[in-house]
Amino acid sequence: MQAVIIDDMPLARANLRADLEDHCPEIEILGEAEGVVSGAKLLKQVNPEIIFLDIDMNDGSGFDLLEMIDADRYKVIFTTASDLHAIRAFQFSAIDYLMKPIDGDLLAKAVNKVKGQAPTESSQISLLRNNMNASKAPEKIALHTNEKIVVRSVNEIIRCESMGNYTQFFFSDGDKLLVTKTLKEFDAYLEEANFFRAHQSHLVNMDHIKAYIKNEGGYLLMDDGSHVSVSVRKKPVLVELLNKVK
Repeated sequence: MQAVIIDDMPLARANLRADLEDHCPEIEILGEAEGVVSGAKLLKQVNPEIIFLDIDMNDGSGFDLLEMIDADRYKVIFTTASDLHAIRAFQFSAIDYLMKPIDGDLLAKAVNKVKGQAPTESSQISLLRNNMNASKAPEKIALHTNEKIVVRSVNEIIRCESMGNYTQFFFSDGDKLLVTKTLKEFDAYLEEANFFRAHQSHLVNMDHIKAYIKNEGGYLLMDDGSHVSVSVRKKPVLVELLNKVK
């Protein structure tokens, strides 16, 4: 696979090149660029499959570069030194990213992941940019299935159920979607969007809880009529959260 590195820090480019040589010898680096303008020029000269792209550069952002080119042709892996808010924006947008300083094992994992993927969709880039600019939890989320990437509003999600290495999403319009990530991964970044891990196998949107039924072991009645078990350990936390609902 052929790639380019676009980053305004010479040391960052050198380190990434060295890490790729050590951990991903199948990657051929076609060239490097230090910013938006030079990156656009480079991409006119070469035709890589992968772009390793910094977000904040001296003459603009990685998003500015992607707007200047036919971004749908490439697989994009962002490299960033950003904060927790940015990380959650990436997770909601389902786009691969690497935190600086880059870990070699995570680099290899990211490269292996994009090998079998189609080029990054412009809708994902747009969603990521919007989520990066959001001051609170993102309102939309990109969900990977085996066949496609689906963008849905977070408030449409009623609940998520673990299916081994997959997660089944249930939506307020009756749709269901089997997504290629574990429930644990969604639990980690939907918490800020008012979701609650009621059970090892269930993650629920607190805004779609209709009632908490205390008998029969305790379960949640959701807006769509579904019943969700509540683990013994989570019951006190759930009751406390429900008591705070205004």
